[in-house]
Amino acid sequence: MLHTLRLCVLLVLFWALSAFAESPTDAALIAALREGGNVIVLRHGATFTDQADTNPLDPKDTAHQRQLNDAGKAAAKAMGDALHTLKVPVGQVTTSQFQRAVDTGTLLGFGAVTPTADISEGGLVVSPNENNRRAAALKKLAATAPAAGTNVILVTHKPNILDAFGKDWFDVREGEASIFKPDGKGGFTLVARVQAADWPKLATAN
Repeated sequence: MLHTLRLCVLLVLFWALSAFAESPTDAALIAALREGGNVIVLRHGATFTDQADTNPLDPKDTAHQRQLNDAGKAAAKAMGDALHTLKVPVGQVTTSQFQRAVDTGTLLGFGAVTPTADISEGGLVVSPNENNRRAAALKKLAATAPAAGTNVILVTHKPNILDAFGKDWFDVREGEASIFKPDGKGGFTLVARVQAADWPKLATAN
């Protein structure tokens, strides 16, 4: 009986330590971001749910795309403000070509963004091969170490995130950030997932 009890206690401690490792404290997360070397994969901010991309073959046709709503714009700006307050260095912001991603990246306030097809949503209007290529491109970007002492932000879409990182991201929300640490060997580890509403809390926890 005593042996069984000790085993149960050890299992509980192991579970607790594992959970801690997967969910860093606010202080640890802030320190990691300030140090740099992270790739922040961000799903674009909240959008109007009654809009659709009716001309998805032309990302420049912004009039026929789903756009950020006021909450999405405010959350993107609040995330940027929090990163500035926390003195998190951001060297580059790369976005999807769709306007909701470009606007999200721009509202973060780190200067001009770089749109690319590599992390744009393809959906049913591109070939399966192209969707696979974009998933591989996003994974490669997540595994690419930023310039020393900086972080990189990639603003993309749920299908791209799900294709690149797997079923654990089936519930990724608009405005949610997944923070990855490249391992220098072509891979990466997940540091944390941060919801849009949590950035101001991190800033005040500093």
